[in-house]
Amino acid sequence: MPGLREQKKKATKAAIMEAAINLFGERGYESTSVSALAKAAGIGKGTIYSYFASKNEILLAFCEEELAFIHDEIRDKLDPAAPLAEKMLLVLMSDFRFVTRNKEFGRTLIRELTFPKEITIEKSRMIEERFLNLFVSIFKEGQERGQLRRDIELIVTGGHFYALYLMALSAWYSGRLHSEEDVRESLELLIEQTLNGLIPRESSSKPATASPKQGS
Repeated sequence: MPGLREQKKKATKAAIMEAAINLFGERGYESTSVSALAKAAGIGKGTIYSYFASKNEILLAFCEEELAFIHDEIRDKLDPAAPLAEKMLLVLMSDFRFVTRNKEFGRTLIRELTFPKEITIEKSRMIEERFLNLFVSIFKEGQERGQLRRDIELIVTGGHFYALYLMALSAWYSGRLHSEEDVRESLELLIEQTLNGLIPRESSSKPATASPKQGS
């Protein structure tokens, strides 16, 4: 019966990904073999390759499903009338909590998304675009509410915020930021500076210009 077959395939795929996140977290990505994954999932090694071409693909498949769920959840929680900075902080902190709930798994995941191997470049790009598209939809709402300039390139702006997020995430992994609250405060500052700009605002009163010296 097709329905039961699809359910079984879905359950097997979920078992593989669950085994992966546990073993990658416990042993590290490089030290986890496909054989170990198969044993933990209760299936044969060949079965894994019928679902995934590589360990990298398992990693990204898990990321893709979880991020889709998280982004849907974020969209449900976002208040359209909230300030743009508040919306961006909600998105970035939600993703931070997902990525870092298993520290070693998150480290491997970010590395793969940032520097993908040839075999998974296309899937990594798709995940990145999903992230950027969420940003763009928030930016468009900001433009409509007068919270953001209309003459900016939204994809580039999304990439800018994504880069700031990766910097904060790197600081957490390296120990420069020690807690979730540290990350939140850093992201709040980065978002504020990005939206307000770093160039000094012009003073309403310009300083008087010194008159040239008169020759004798």
